[in-house]
Amino acid sequence: MTRSALIPNHINSLADYIEETFRKYAKRPAYSALGQELSFADMDTLSAKFAAYLQHHTNLKAGDKIAIQLPNLIQHPIAVYGALRAGLVVVNTNPLYTTTEMEHQFNDSGAKALVILSDLLPKYEAIKEKVGIEHVIVTSATQLLDNAQVSGEYPCYAKIFNSVEAGDIQARTENDLDDTCILQYTGGTTGVSKGAELTHQNVLANSIQTLDRLGGAFKEGEELIVCPLPLYHIYAFTVCMMTFFAKGAMVLLIPNPRDMDAFVKSLQPYQFTAFAGINTLFMGLCSHPEFKHLDFSKLHLTMSGGTALTKSAANLWQQTTGCSVTEGYGLSETAPVLAFNQPGKEVLGTVGFPMSDTDIILLDENDKEVSKGQEGQIAAKGPQVMKGYWQRPDETAKVMTDSGYFKTGDVGVITEEGCIKIVDRLKDMIIVSGFNVYPNEVEDVLTQHPGILEAAVVGKNDEKTQERVCAFVTVNDEYDEQAVLEHCKAHLTNYKLPKEIHVLDELPKSTVGKILRRELRKD
Repeated sequence: MTRSALIPNHINSLADYIEETFRKYAKRPAYSALGQELSFADMDTLSAKFAAYLQHHTNLKAGDKIAIQLPNLIQHPIAVYGALRAGLVVVNTNPLYTTTEMEHQFNDSGAKALVILSDLLPKYEAIKEKVGIEHVIVTSATQLLDNAQVSGEYPCYAKIFNSVEAGDIQARTENDLDDTCILQYTGGTTGVSKGAELTHQNVLANSIQTLDRLGGAFKEGEELIVCPLPLYHIYAFTVCMMTFFAKGAMVLLIPNPRDMDAFVKSLQPYQFTAFAGINTLFMGLCSHPEFKHLDFSKLHLTMSGGTALTKSAANLWQQTTGCSVTEGYGLSETAPVLAFNQPGKEVLGTVGFPMSDTDIILLDENDKEVSKGQEGQIAAKGPQVMKGYWQRPDETAKVMTDSGYFKTGDVGVITEEGCIKIVDRLKDMIIVSGFNVYPNEVEDVLTQHPGILEAAVVGKNDEKTQERVCAFVTVNDEYDEQAVLEHCKAHLTNYKLPKEIHVLDELPKSTVGKILRRELRKD
C-alpha cells in the first residue's frame, strides 16, 4: 500500500507516534483509573520497562504476537504501548472470553505471550496445554496502586509492570507502515471469529483522520475524556488510547461500566470535557438518579459508535448534559472509523460524512454500484482498511471487491448532502411478504414511546409471510402494549409493524453493550 499522505514523514510506526506523544506532553496527566493518576512521563517509563523486559528477558522477536487480556486498568495501555515499542503484534483479547474462545484466539493468532489479570488465570490454566503461549505476564487490579508484586499464588508466572528494571529498549529497525501491528478479532457473529490484520498505517491514518474531523472541537492538551468502553475493542483502542492520547488528553478509564453506581461516583471529582460511549450507556447513565447532578459545564464532545444511536437516547443525553451526541461509524476491519459527524453540526439520523481520503460507495447484490439515492451495501476504500483476515485468504476474498473496496455487510444510503445513513446489517434484515424490514427503523420508533427503555427487533419464521416482525423490549411504568402498538401504527407501514412484543427484564448484550439480536433469534 502506498504511504498515506496523512502520516508525517518522520513517523514510521505506531510506536514512533506513541513515543513522540510521551515527549511532547511529559508533564501532563495521561491516564486515571481506580483513583490513581499517571502522567505521560510515567506512562513512558513504565511502558519502556515493559518493552525492555519483553526484549531482554524473553525469546520474543519483532513480529511475534502478544495477547493482552485486561479490563480498563492503567496496566492495559502500559502493556499495549510497551508491546508496540518492542516491535510485537498486539492481539486484543476480551477478559470475559470463555476458555473455548481463548483457546481459539490464542491458537489462531499464534500468540507466544499473554498479559492477563490474575483473576483470569484459572481460565488460562484450563487450556495452557492446548495453546502455544510461552510467556505469561500477570497483573492484579490494584498492583500499581499497591506498588507491589502479584501475590505468590501463581509463583510460576512472571510478575512485572512496576517492578522490572530491564535496561534500554533495543532500536526498532526496518519499520514498515504496512506491517501488521494489531490483530483485532471480529465478534464471530456470522461464524468463527476472524483476526483483522491492522497495520501501523491503518491505525495511524485513522487516528489522524479522526482528529481532522474533530477540528476546533478538540483542544490540544486540555481535554479529559471518559472511556467506559473496553480498550480491547477497536473503538476505544483507536479513539481513546491512540487518537485522544496523541493530543495530550487525559483518559479516565472505567473498569466496569455495568456498575452504574461506581461509574457515576468515579465521574464526580472531574469536569470532563469529552465522552466516548454507545447508545445503551447513554440511556443507562441518564436513568441513574445521581448522574444528572454531575458537572457538565465543560462537556462539549460526546461520541457515539459501535451500534446505532436512537433518537430517544440522543435527545435524553442532550437534555441531561446539555451536550449533543456526535455519531460515527466503523468496523474492526477499518481501524475503525469510516464516517463521522462534525461536532456541533451533527446531522441526526446519519453517521456523517466519510473521513478524509476515504471513498464510500453502495453496492447491489452483484457488487455493482447502485443508482444515486438507492440503498446498497456500504463498501469502503481508504488507508484505514485492513490488510486482510489473518491466515484467511478465503474470507478476505469474500469481503473485498475486485477494485479494492471492503464490503461492510451494512446496508446504507447516501443523502443528498453526502452523509451516510445506516439502514441496518444485511444479515439482520427481515423479509415480510417480499418487503424488506430493517430492525433499526422499527427499534427507533419503539424507543420513541415513553414506556419503552430499550428495544430489539428480529425476524421469525412465518408460514404466510415468510417472516414476521418480533420485538423484545425493556419498559418502565408508562408501558402499555396497546398504546405502543397504536404508536407504531402511526409511524410504520403495516408490514413493518411488530406482530409480537415480548417484555424482558434485560436485553442480551455483548461486553461492549451491543444488543445481541442473534440471541433473541435463538429464543
